[in-house]
Amino acid sequence: MIKTGMGQDSHRIQEPGQGKALMLGGVRFAEAFALEGNSDSDVVLHAITNAISGVTGKPVLGPVADGLCKAGVTDSVAYLRLALADLSAIQYRLAHVSVALECLRPKILPKLAELRTNLAALLGLTVADIGLTATSGEGLTDFGKGLGIQALAVVTAQKLP
Repeated sequence: MIKTGMGQDSHRIQEPGQGKALMLGGVRFAEAFALEGNSDSDVVLHAITNAISGVTGKPVLGPVADGLCKAGVTDSVAYLRLALADLSAIQYRLAHVSVALECLRPKILPKLAELRTNLAALLGLTVADIGLTATSGEGLTDFGKGLGIQALAVVTAQKLP
């Protein structure tokens, strides 16, 4: 049996980063800005976490992640791991992940290979199982105008034999 989940996340850009790094897909970007939020605000990992929650029916972002933030756990990898544990608990595994980013900045193409490699490692997939695209949306939205970053994710999960 196959299930599909869709997730979204977006955060405003915070300038300057005020000591916070810009994280996307678990990869650190050397930008002078970060994303607002009580965690590391990694919109890529948040969108994937939400997509997995769409398969499991167990939300991780929101009260669970907020509680972790209050306890000092601000690394979005921790939230992703909770969602993956929920997926395993219903005896499913990821087969493919596709992420679409909308932003003017940072430029994604120079880090595309690193992002796909890191996501594959975090998700237990091959690089070929990770799709990642980025657009500025021709500047039609606040994301395309450089005011924030939005990520959309679709996951495909298979029932374990």
